[in-house]
Amino acid sequence: MSSFPFEKRTDLAIEARESFPEDNVEIDGVALFQDEYKNGLIQSTTVEIRNQKGAKQMKKPIGTYVTLEFKKDSIFKAQLENNMGSYSDYIYKTLKKVLQDMEEEQKISCRTILISGLGNRFATPDALGPYVIENIPMNRHFQSENSQSPVSEHMSLCGISPGVMSQTGMESSEILQGIIKKVKPDVLLVIDSLAARSVNRLCRTIQFTNTGISPGAGIGNNRNKINQETMGIPVIAIGVPTVVDAGTIVYESLENALAKEGYTENEIYSFYQSIASREVKDLFVTPKDIDEEIRIVGKIIALGIQKMAYRIS
Repeated sequence: MSSFPFEKRTDLAIEARESFPEDNVEIDGVALFQDEYKNGLIQSTTVEIRNQKGAKQMKKPIGTYVTLEFKKDSIFKAQLENNMGSYSDYIYKTLKKVLQDMEEEQKISCRTILISGLGNRFATPDALGPYVIENIPMNRHFQSENSQSPVSEHMSLCGISPGVMSQTGMESSEILQGIIKKVKPDVLLVIDSLAARSVNRLCRTIQFTNTGISPGAGIGNNRNKINQETMGIPVIAIGVPTVVDAGTIVYESLENALAKEGYTENEIYSFYQSIASREVKDLFVTPKDIDEEIRIVGKIIALGIQKMAYRIS
């Protein structure tokens, strides 16, 4: 791994993997698999962290991380062509595979899913989770009222947007623990906004993982972890990067320019330290049309979850 002292903030396992100095270097305890769909418009990358050595190098928990990357503007072209359903198929297929692998590994049957849309619905870059929840038809109440209902053939869905601690005075994990104790779902599915290292991945990358999530980790605002250890049930997380650390943008611009002039990594970092103010280091950047992008990617995720739960092929 590169030895320079600047840490580029990211929640994406694929970017953690790319932080190693050589693209094709083998990392002990980490496996990488790639595939393409729709004539290269969608790239799928699976990063498997298999042991503690791999987890230490990647700075991520042991588990599987599947990333779908949509080529620039292809996802928005789908919106213009009213073809969002075909893109949601890949959400459905990826989520179904992650869920099936979890069922086989843990010897469980996932009939009831609690879906949690994390984030602040009043802060647009953080509103992905609540928006997805609003676009998923829940059915657990039908099944509990009538066990003979046709919907009993499908997965039982219930959902909650727990808000953020500044709104509720409670950790999201505390709220979810209480709901899980009462509802007793088989699995928890959390949806959240993430931070990326590359501006090209904003709202065009979707990460699926069976390791749970640490809300706010990408922006240095760590909250209690939401994972199987803390929740008591398996946790699947779906995340979309919506912000980039401004310091990372500045640093990578300097790195690209000064490396060509022969400057070392330490020299580049020293120069960055001399020009970057604290305000820059604490600033995060989001697309100017983030409201529209959240709406599009959120609806595609919601459609994918519906197809999985209602067994729509």
